[in-house]
Amino acid sequence: MDFGKLCTFETFQQVWSHYGYGGNLQDVIEQEFTRIKGTYLDHAAATLYPESVVRNYCQDISRNLYGNPHSHSPSSRLTHDTVERVRCRVLQHFNTTPEEYSVIFTSGCTAALKLVAESFPWRPQTESEAGSRFGYLTDSHTSVVGIRGLTSALGVVALPVSPQEVQNMAKDEVQVGEDIYQTPHLFCYPAQNNFSGRKYPLSHVIGIQARRLYPACDHQGRWFVLLDAASLVSCSPLNLQDCPADFIPISFYKMFGFPTGLGALLVRNNTAGILKKTYFGGGTAAAYLSGEDYYVQAANISDRFEDGTISFLDIIALNHSFEALYRITGNVHNIQQHTFGLARYTYMLLSSLCHGNRRPVAQIYSEGQFESPSTQGAILNFNLMDSHGQIIGYSQVDRMASLYNIHVRTGCFCNTGACQSFLGITNQQMKTNLKAGHVCGDSIDLVDGQPTGSVRVSFGYMSTFEDCQMFLNFVAECFVEKPVTVDQVRLEELKTSTASTQHSYEVPPIKMTNRGIYKIGQKETQQLQREASLKGFGQRDSNSHGEVYTLTNIYIYPIKSCGAFEVHDWPVGPLGLLYDRGWMVVNGNGVCLSQKREARLCLIRPQVHLPSNELLLQASGMDTISVPLESNTQMYTSYQRCQSKVCGDRVETVDCGDEAASWLSNFLGQPCRLIRQSPDSTRDMKKRPGGGICINILPVVSGCTCIIAGVEPFEEDNWSHLIIGNTQFVVAGQCGRCQMVGIDQDTGTKTKEPLMSLSAHCTGKVSQKQLLLHLVNVVYLCVVAVVSDSMCIPLIMCIF
Repeated sequence: MDFGKLCTFETFQQVWSHYGYGGNLQDVIEQEFTRIKGTYLDHAAATLYPESVVRNYCQDISRNLYGNPHSHSPSSRLTHDTVERVRCRVLQHFNTTPEEYSVIFTSGCTAALKLVAESFPWRPQTESEAGSRFGYLTDSHTSVVGIRGLTSALGVVALPVSPQEVQNMAKDEVQVGEDIYQTPHLFCYPAQNNFSGRKYPLSHVIGIQARRLYPACDHQGRWFVLLDAASLVSCSPLNLQDCPADFIPISFYKMFGFPTGLGALLVRNNTAGILKKTYFGGGTAAAYLSGEDYYVQAANISDRFEDGTISFLDIIALNHSFEALYRITGNVHNIQQHTFGLARYTYMLLSSLCHGNRRPVAQIYSEGQFESPSTQGAILNFNLMDSHGQIIGYSQVDRMASLYNIHVRTGCFCNTGACQSFLGITNQQMKTNLKAGHVCGDSIDLVDGQPTGSVRVSFGYMSTFEDCQMFLNFVAECFVEKPVTVDQVRLEELKTSTASTQHSYEVPPIKMTNRGIYKIGQKETQQLQREASLKGFGQRDSNSHGEVYTLTNIYIYPIKSCGAFEVHDWPVGPLGLLYDRGWMVVNGNGVCLSQKREARLCLIRPQVHLPSNELLLQASGMDTISVPLESNTQMYTSYQRCQSKVCGDRVETVDCGDEAASWLSNFLGQPCRLIRQSPDSTRDMKKRPGGGICINILPVVSGCTCIIAGVEPFEEDNWSHLIIGNTQFVVAGQCGRCQMVGIDQDTGTKTKEPLMSLSAHCTGKVSQKQLLLHLVNVVYLCVVAVVSDSMCIPLIMCIF
């Protein structure tokens, strides 16, 4: 048996039989999720919606007139009744009723948590009373821990509690009757850890309320429980008859994928009376006076806390999401069985995978060994290790996964407590990492060789065995030193829970998948035309006169992320090389498309034809069309002006019309439009000291504007300035190399090279002195000399 045979559906069925929902899951994928072109493993962040949901929803709001539910017209009543129906469906989904719980719609789980924090009747500590306590599990989500920011300002004591303390410090049963009207306290914990997928006992709810568990057993008063269910309910059932928590925040996009920006707070009706609002918005008042401090809150709990008009069309969409979920899966229990099986199988193989020297490939962060769906969710968290046992930074894994169109999540996942616990990061180390430049959400994955975060894969109800297979093959192909080995003993222990003699299987190297061959520097012989001498000055020798190099090629990219256009003598404009990256392609929502999202952009070959004043759009199998080059905005008076973002910078843009949009949409197979930067708009990135302009430069590597011969590899990292002819340039900074270098510009196919080799150059780590920069970079140059619009840069063509 080899790894290839282990990574089969037959092997999967031997260890888990609850796959799919009684029919052919592949048929469902082909009918409902045709947009999935790769492997999506980030369902814990946001799951995917069936396409029929959007179709049915659009038909619904197209044939029905939905008015503001605060009115009493027929359209408003239709909205009100439909929304109330959705409230009932939400409660039914969690096995409860409107008599027991109320549904307060919010913008998401975080907003629901904030609502509780702002409305809970906190009591500050006084000489005669200990005051309220805010207790929370240390591996709670940031949005839970953030309640501390509000309570500390009120003089409320925060009690961070480790998962072990809840039960280890428990006491005998305590009578609560005498304390029921005394100081209110709140304890928050996640039903499922969003970092590791660990499920905490739902029995903690009653244990805290009855003051049998810590910290409630140590503090007199009435304890209320907030159960953060956002992670749990994405793939698992929640029965509120078994765990009558007082407050349950959820986000619907984690359950359905659509709609986003909508969540809810489920409130126990017999608890709701303790919540006290200060602000009152439209629809929340039974009566109030504008000239007198007089206000009577609405009797209905939902009305009381839903300030203003609710997002009623999004709420109506939930109807269609519920319909699709149950139609496809039958019930949430089936989802739990299906997703847990996929996670368990991936855990078994990943934890058994070894390098050729038999060192393990992955360090997995979990409390158990995925024994049961009652204790473990469909989340697998880990870091990969090289054959020497060193952690491979999560950013490198993320970039390589992107090349294979595998979608994962990296970092700390808004759960610092769990990250510290599993990775062994002390509080002092966290502070030191911050001083070193690492902040939440960045790509600094290693500091002093120690990981700052990890990789998370998570499954949804539409995940398939093929998703597991693609991910495991990706790890084996890109990160395992050959020959691949499997710790067969561990694997059998996980399969049968019995011990056996330890040995490992050696497997032939896994063959590379047919993802295209990366080409560097392969060029046809061309006639040498002219020579341009260059001088590069390194920071390590600022007193030298510089070495002489040769500028061999200039390329411009008229349309951002499309094919290159090689030029000879070329003008320099106010924003850089004339017409370089002056246009870009956006999708139907106006979001900039790059090859990271749409690799086929490289197959579009724009050409700038100065004599006819035209930008030509060319691609195989398509008729050539033209777009005018003029930057005069009067030429675009009939086109739409809009704002777009390029690499985080907001720029003013002008739409280039329907003909170009139709051409791009037909070629790329999705709604697209061509837009150009408005001539009176400048990206902040270009606003460098001296009012200079930016170009890219990198020696003998495709994908940059200027190619220079005669330099040593990575020598440009140390350049401080450059002279081309009589024009002086200074280095303005470095730009991190992304996964686009792994896209073959001739075919649009993806490969792990050269990113893998470039990452190996810096041993997969981030530079200690420049934590925000990798060694694999492009250098941006800024012209500091005054350059006229007519100035041209000469170049020669040569053989590499």
